Amino acid sequence: MIQVSPQTLILVAAEPVDFRKGIDGLVRLAKERLRADPLSGCVFVFRSRTGGSLRLLAYDGTGYWLCHKRLSTGKFRHWPEGREGVAALLAHELQVLLCGGNPAATGAPPPWRSVVVHN
Repeated sequence: MIQVSPQTLILVAAEPVDFRKGIDGLVRLAKERLRADPLSGCVFVFRSRTGGSLRLLAYDGTGYWLCHKRLSTGKFRHWPEGREGVAALLAHELQVLLCGGNPAATGAPPPWRSVVVHN
């Protein structure tokens, strides 16, 4: 199971990807295009050329997870844009993106806040 906590680094490929690529092809894209180590525990998010589906790639220490989501209707309209072809998301922003929403307009509180009350 993919564990996505507030501390998980989530990298999104800004440009669409050819989904004929399997795990090995996406690992290569993570290394070359996103300039990240696929074995780091980071979650990588890729969008199809048509924009109607996405894939998540993650390594859990024993192997790769590849998750695929295809919307029944429509497209992922609010795709993050990033410098040099990569954008970073927070865990709650990924949840919004997976539901087809706009992660930039979540208005959610920060993922961590101190519980210490100062008098």
